[in-house]
Amino acid sequence: MEYYNYIKALHLIFVITWFAGLFYIPRLFVYQIEADQKEEPDRFILLKQLKLMTKRLWFIITWPSAILASIFAVVLLFMIPEWLQQPWMHVKLVFVVLLYAYHIKCHLIFKQLQNDVVKWSSNQMRIWNEGSTLILFSVIFLVIVRDAINWIYGVIGIFLLAIILMLGIKIYKRIRTKNPNA
Repeated sequence: MEYYNYIKALHLIFVITWFAGLFYIPRLFVYQIEADQKEEPDRFILLKQLKLMTKRLWFIITWPSAILASIFAVVLLFMIPEWLQQPWMHVKLVFVVLLYAYHIKCHLIFKQLQNDVVKWSSNQMRIWNEGSTLILFSVIFLVIVRDAINWIYGVIGIFLLAIILMLGIKIYKRIRTKNPNA
């Protein structure tokens, strides 16, 4: 237990950098999708730069952070195996699986866009971008409160957050439609 706080700190650092990558990568996807609709030479210049930025973010920050956060999480669970018997940890691990599913889907989108395959609209990608936010809110509240029994309040809160995020996206879309420079 002597190293517990150091391992926990490293786990939290890499969780934060992992989420930073997951927050920013869909935003870069939005820019890439919108750049794909521009006229040449803007299209070529923007896509080249955005692909490079996306590749660096994905392979230098996001993937390594995901792997290191997971390694330190396993070490923490090895140090305190009793956590695996607590209901809140079971729910948290479900969210970790969802986070990895989200991460892998982002990886598939990344590969498509790197190959100039655009299957999403920029608005769809803005909505997709909120997935990691919902997971983050869920995990943070769960870890702090550590109560899987009162999960109904958490579910209601997540749905309310999702509704607020969707309204924000719709309002922003209206603003952008009226003022394309916004």
